[in-house]
Amino acid sequence: MSPPTISIIVPVYNVEAYLRKCLDSIIAQTFTNFEVILVNDGSTDDSGVICDEYAAKDSRIIVVHKEYGGVSSARNAGVELVKGDYIGFVDGDDYIEKDMYLTLFHLCQENESDIAICNLGRVIDGKLINGGNHEVYIKEFTNEEGMSELFKGVLYRFSLCNKLFSRKCFQDIQFPEGRIHEDLSTTYKLFANAQKIVYSNFLGYIYVKRNNSILTSRFNQSRLDAFIGWNEILVFMKKNYDQILEDVVACYGYWCVDNIYYILNQIPDKTYRKIYLKNIQKNLLSNYEDVMKNKLLSFKYKYIVSMMKYNLRFLVFSNQVKRVFRNQSIG
Repeated sequence: MSPPTISIIVPVYNVEAYLRKCLDSIIAQTFTNFEVILVNDGSTDDSGVICDEYAAKDSRIIVVHKEYGGVSSARNAGVELVKGDYIGFVDGDDYIEKDMYLTLFHLCQENESDIAICNLGRVIDGKLINGGNHEVYIKEFTNEEGMSELFKGVLYRFSLCNKLFSRKCFQDIQFPEGRIHEDLSTTYKLFANAQKIVYSNFLGYIYVKRNNSILTSRFNQSRLDAFIGWNEILVFMKKNYDQILEDVVACYGYWCVDNIYYILNQIPDKTYRKIYLKNIQKNLLSNYEDVMKNKLLSFKYKYIVSMMKYNLRFLVFSNQVKRVFRNQSIG
């Protein structure tokens, strides 16, 4: 039996209500030479049972049962087992369109690219938004151009799941275990290992927004894990991609203000609000000059950043800043 061309890794944790739809969408792919590595990450519901059920029906499905370690741990466990030349990721509560992997594979092959990317749609309250009916086009990027676009965030962002990666992109790369925002902390490293990137605006991946997921729940301390990732990003990019640092610092500035916005609007307790803001302040101070000199950030963003440095108490207790950013969300 020939090895699979694509290895699809699916971390699974307590998603029994969504998992069947996810797996059905993978099995229905028009590209058929793939393996699915289901990593049951210590689920306490029937997710593990569903994984075994599907593996019994389809020989392309492999199931790994492990103790809970988080998404990064599950993905790392999956990457260790891949046999394919290309690697894709699907979260167990999302689903994909039937031609997604066929199209991404052809994009990689026809354009000699190491990474292929499609559009990501979102289901909110059962309705698909930003699906789009636009004319499909393809855009190719060199390594530097693709990295720049990653931080600009116009065509695509850090999510792994709407991308297909050549296996070589994962050389010496692991997901950071024990923290969230693992895509932010890893995707730029995969791009650094890619000679060429290709993007097409066809809709392939459908993200299902759940109210009880980590990233859609109210702001909590674990969300600050992003700044661990940003510390690593800024060091890496200054060393290796100084020529596009303006885009990187602008993205960092947007991310900081976005988190400040959520803290001010979602944390009513002023003690916790101060704790969270001081954490961001500490991070911002070491990058303050780069942010304030950035030509891509507007006065409004720089105003908030300057308040973090010179008048944190005003931010903690004032409703004025909350009103300035009431309709603002960057994430």
